[in-house]
Amino acid sequence: MAYGGSSSGDPNRFGTEAFYASLGRAFVAMCAVIPVLFLIEALDGWLGNPFDTAAGIVPHQIDGLDGVFFAPFLHHGFEHLYSNSVPLILLGTFVLAAGGKRFLYSTLFIIFASGLGVWFTGSPNTIVVGASGVIFGYLGLLLMRGLVERSWWNVGVVFLVGLLYGWQLVVGILPSDPQVSWQGHLFGFLGGLVAAILFRRRLDSGAARLGS
Repeated sequence: MAYGGSSSGDPNRFGTEAFYASLGRAFVAMCAVIPVLFLIEALDGWLGNPFDTAAGIVPHQIDGLDGVFFAPFLHHGFEHLYSNSVPLILLGTFVLAAGGKRFLYSTLFIIFASGLGVWFTGSPNTIVVGASGVIFGYLGLLLMRGLVERSWWNVGVVFLVGLLYGWQLVVGILPSDPQVSWQGHLFGFLGGLVAAILFRRRLDSGAARLGS
């Protein structure tokens, strides 16, 4: 049900033509990101894997601080990248569908929240790379966006991902596997929650919608 005019052109309203068109464009864009990540990983392997050391996050060390920005574009081999590709496309598509500017601002905020969290709290003498902090950030963003913008389909996406990955999501933000940077996952998720509030869509009280 809607008040205050037609919503057929609203890309944020589930079920409209504009929504599906925006979702399709976002999916194509996210699919285009993955080959770039594979190209970076292939180049890294061809050169003898210098990128992780040079541009990964090294907790508590000033010369490892630049990895806060670069680490999400790097991975510990193709298996690591494969495991991140599908959830990155899936979640990134729904985040991007809500608008390119919001996607950019939210992604940057999540990258820095996750990266700085790792840098301040990560284990010394480790190198942290990977896009999983961003993935968990997108989870937090969609969950909080569904609440603050009353877009329940966003919450539905989070539950769908929960059904697909289940226990991995819970374990991901807990200090379980020493080879996994749970700090990046946790601070990415928290960054996503905050980003959803900072970069939320302003609801027009004169055109309030139900079920969007």
